[in-house]
Amino acid sequence: MAVIQSAERLLPSGLRGKAEPLLRALTTILSSDDPRNLAQRMALIAFAIRVASAAIAFLTQIVLARVMGEFEYGIFVFVWALIVIVGDMSCLGFHTTVVRFLPDYVGRSALAEIRGLTSTARIFAILSSTTLAVLGFLCLWFFRDSFAGYYVLPLFIGLFCMPMIALGDVLESTARAHSWAVVALSPTYIVRPLLILVFMVLAVTLGAPHTALTAMTAALAATYLTTVVQFFNIVYRLGKRYVAGPRKIEFSLWIKAALPIFLIEGFGFLLTNSDVIVVGFFLDPESVAIYFAAAKTMALVHFVFFSVKAAAAPRFSAMFSAGDRIALARFAGETVRWSFWPSLVVGGCVLLSGHLLLSLFGPAFTAGWSLMFILFAGILAKALVGPGEVLLTMSGEQRLCVAVYAVALAANILFNVTLIPLFGLTGAAIATAGAMVVEALLLHIVVRSKLSIILFAFANPVKASLVNGMDHHDR
Repeated sequence: MAVIQSAERLLPSGLRGKAEPLLRALTTILSSDDPRNLAQRMALIAFAIRVASAAIAFLTQIVLARVMGEFEYGIFVFVWALIVIVGDMSCLGFHTTVVRFLPDYVGRSALAEIRGLTSTARIFAILSSTTLAVLGFLCLWFFRDSFAGYYVLPLFIGLFCMPMIALGDVLESTARAHSWAVVALSPTYIVRPLLILVFMVLAVTLGAPHTALTAMTAALAATYLTTVVQFFNIVYRLGKRYVAGPRKIEFSLWIKAALPIFLIEGFGFLLTNSDVIVVGFFLDPESVAIYFAAAKTMALVHFVFFSVKAAAAPRFSAMFSAGDRIALARFAGETVRWSFWPSLVVGGCVLLSGHLLLSLFGPAFTAGWSLMFILFAGILAKALVGPGEVLLTMSGEQRLCVAVYAVALAANILFNVTLIPLFGLTGAAIATAGAMVVEALLLHIVVRSKLSIILFAFANPVKASLVNGMDHHDR
């Protein structure tokens, strides 16, 4: 707070009066424990972390591309994207189940359920991801001739990362449910990419080959170190907050909620990353590298949306459980505006500097600049409806969300398979943007139909709720 007060004093007198309301609002957000301010504070912290994460990730990818060259870099980004997708999915939705149930348990002081959920989620994530990794090893061994030779060993190394990726997701969700934004987001989005960069540079400095295999080994070491430290940190914090005692395990309840969430998360991850995977199947590693660089540069906009989702999920769950539908509609409308306007501003800045940013990867990567404009159109379409999938999930409408993502993913795959052979990388960008438009339209329609909330950046969701009789809507 002292920093804000000092900043106010440093402003010119003419600006001080205009800035005072904004600074007072910021002071309230950073100091108040009101649920709304808590959500806004987490959004601000998540936003700051994602800004730092975007800068670190961008720097990391530039260095890796420069060190490895287009071919090896293309192999690495294809394999790493595939492993992260499967690793996240290997939780079978349990990490999001933690965010779904934990705020409710905390609100009711259900300590036995809290202990049971947090411990069960960690164990389940380790077992399910390890099982899936073993199946992956068997597929690589028996069907290795079906894979391009340069992918086999990096994939083999990558499969060892999966248990730690899954455990890290559960730990992140546990921290998010407690509004520990820094603890939740910094390991995966700041520490791990920094460690990958450090370990890769150290390895090549010591004489290791400048290959995707070396990069995957660096990713393996970074993933294990990050997750193990995060594990001890979360366990320590939980031990301080909750006294030791018996555990109540409601596994059937959690798994019933987790499986639809698993489908939602799985479809979501595939929807976000399937373009890179499909490009890897159809085109050479150099094309994968160029497309990934363009998508990664445009992904600087995504951290806005991610920040809003991270803050909104626990608040959506708590407000839905409380039964205040008008307050839920009001907050949902705020999250849409938090998503759209910053995305528009950040995206415009990224496009203006896109050619320069891509040139940092290497001269050949500037071919991806035109792709960024296409991708941005899809991102804006998604930002227009905000975190609609989170609202549906936290409101118990997981099945509908699964249907939305299933249709959007089917459209994405169909667009990619059809357009990539015809138009190459441009086809991949059009397919991705088109799938985002389909997703946004479906979310808008479903949320309006089931929750009587109009998710649109230029709509008044509270007024729409009253018109649709939401105050009499008993779900």
